[in-house]
Amino acid sequence: MAFGNNSNITRQVITTLNADGTDVMGPAITAWKYPDENIVSGSLLTVESNHFAILKSRGAVLNVYETGQYPIITPDKPLLGGLVRDFFTGGASPWQYETIYVQRAKQVVKNKGIATSREMAEVIYQVDYYTHVDTKDDALKLITHMPMDGQVINTDQIARYAGPVIEQAINQIIQVTALEEINEHIHDVVDLCKEHLGAFLKVYGILLNDLKVLILPRDDRMRELIALRAFGLTPHEAVRYYLAIKMAEKSLVSAPNAAAGLPFQVGGALGTWNAQGITEITEK
Repeated sequence: MAFGNNSNITRQVITTLNADGTDVMGPAITAWKYPDENIVSGSLLTVESNHFAILKSRGAVLNVYETGQYPIITPDKPLLGGLVRDFFTGGASPWQYETIYVQRAKQVVKNKGIATSREMAEVIYQVDYYTHVDTKDDALKLITHMPMDGQVINTDQIARYAGPVIEQAINQIIQVTALEEINEHIHDVVDLCKEHLGAFLKVYGILLNDLKVLILPRDDRMRELIALRAFGLTPHEAVRYYLAIKMAEKSLVSAPNAAAGLPFQVGGALGTWNAQGITEITEK
């Protein structure tokens, strides 16, 4: 991992890069804590172009760094005094530091859930939104207000925090909207989600860039019925055609009758219908 040199008394290169050149800060990692806290004076802090780095000691923030390389200088006054320091470390005084890297690049966060329409029909919603941490102050807000899950803050954690806000915004419109009219109000849903979610994430130093919402009936049958209604069919006709489709899938010969709304005579006389004055011919 990107630990540099792990010796407690040797100057380190603190970086997010692994030995093979890959970055620990993948697309789903919003913040990552460097695992070695025994950082000595003269260690080199490397910050990539799409990161911030925050240096802390005993819970206090010492500095926030942007892109570049920075030598770390420990305070002049050692914790235990010069004599004890030199005895134990040979002149290099380790200090308890935390180095936290924060992602600056845009990330995609996803939330899913279930809401109910005015008729109490269940619908599934999926919200995809793009976020990023814009400034050094925003990076401080993130690590101050959102606790780390072990060594990281990732997009799944952000989604868990944002889930109730998104659910409330969507239900505020969906619960008073008929199932068939939901798509007509999708822009209202998007705007309300942007407003509520943007204000919520701002507290954590996260900027909301864009948001997309997809809402579908939870029941597959309702989805197919609504698709048939899109052809201009009445609700009664849509049900008949849906029934006919399902019957045709089972190879039932009465499927056309179901679509036309006509009875099907079992065991009745076979024949043809009048066409241009030709009388019906039946088998005898």
